[in-house]
Amino acid sequence: MTAILAVARIPRVRWGIGVLLGAGVLVNYFDRINLSVGGPQLQQEFGLSDGELGWLFSALFWPYALMQIPTGMILDRFGVTLVNRVSTFLWSVASTATAFASGFGSILGVRILLGAAEAPSFPASSKATGYWFPRQERSLATAIFDAAAKFSNVIGIPLVAFVVVRFGWRWGFGMTGLLSFLYFLAFLLIYRDPSKHPRLTPQEHEYIRGGGATTEGPSHSGEVAMLGYLLLNRKVWGLTIGFAAYGYSFYLFLTWLPNYLEQSMHMSVLKSAGYAAIPWMCATVADLVVGGWLIDHLIRRGYGETPVRKTVLVLGMLLGLAVFGATLTTNPTWAILWISVALSGLAAAAPVGWSIPSLIAPRGGTATIGGIMNFLNNMMGVVAPVTTGYVVGATGSFAGAFLVAGIILVVGIVAYVFILGQLEPISDPPSAGI
Repeated sequence: MTAILAVARIPRVRWGIGVLLGAGVLVNYFDRINLSVGGPQLQQEFGLSDGELGWLFSALFWPYALMQIPTGMILDRFGVTLVNRVSTFLWSVASTATAFASGFGSILGVRILLGAAEAPSFPASSKATGYWFPRQERSLATAIFDAAAKFSNVIGIPLVAFVVVRFGWRWGFGMTGLLSFLYFLAFLLIYRDPSKHPRLTPQEHEYIRGGGATTEGPSHSGEVAMLGYLLLNRKVWGLTIGFAAYGYSFYLFLTWLPNYLEQSMHMSVLKSAGYAAIPWMCATVADLVVGGWLIDHLIRRGYGETPVRKTVLVLGMLLGLAVFGATLTTNPTWAILWISVALSGLAAAAPVGWSIPSLIAPRGGTATIGGIMNFLNNMMGVVAPVTTGYVVGATGSFAGAFLVAGIILVVGIVAYVFILGQLEPISDPPSAGI
């Protein structure tokens, strides 16, 4: 009881930082869903095929994925503050420019620029969370920014749908561009690393450091040497393959769920937006409560970190297999139920995956591991929309696309169980001690 009261008296600047990071993810996910909501209007206005629409859905993820590893190395070298300031400004410009696109080629080009600008978002949030939170609070802190990606669909899809229906797709992009600029100003004014934050008290700073926060500063071995070292590590590959399997299903639903409801369930734009918000709301709750609060609660109660985190990882991925159920029904209520179960399970597992880089990384390697992991994850953001587009175009049904997602989830479960291993720090590269 005394320990609980002592923790309660510690200032909570760190949680303000956690909310700021979550707000950034929320806003940049508006930039990702606006195209899925405006897709039917774009398809009609420019005469696009399902395959071409799939390429537009995936365009953001090509540069986003390819920039993950370089971005992780840059973050580990120059830090969260500088890199994220530049990133948020550039993605604000790219987001706004989409409203002025004139056809397939210009939309494709602007989405590519947007993907490159948003590349630091998740690795930076993971790295900052490692700096700002002790291990026993890491899951909930990670869940805040990870849940923001899900919650963006709860409020973002209906909001963007309303603007698109009322004013047209260009205004939908203009609105998200304005929100991006507002977040840039907020990050510029508020974020600093713990050692440089003017409002962080010595008491709270000591609590953060004493609880196992990641040490600030670059790796002693250099970024290129660290990358080569981590690419040969089994833990890194177990984490990367497992998280990529999660990413395939996540990006399938992120990009195609509104179209699935419109095409397969014959809903209007606004009705599909309302239905699509249901599974994302369930996912947001599962992310925060199970992937965040419950894990930290069990670890504080004395349960081992590895069993707790890996149990949630595996059970969440298994629940993701509920996507198979959506292939067996044409009833919108049942379809949304199955998809809600699948996304809730995946959402519970996701913050665990994002907390692992800061838990297993050697000094100065957190963002590099996050970049490696998020590279393959976001390649699924390329593969899933395009594959789904061609499967739907060829078969006239989403059943085959959902079956592919389920098979990939099984591969991810195997990687988490048999390759990842214990969630303990990887030893520093040999040159680190020189």
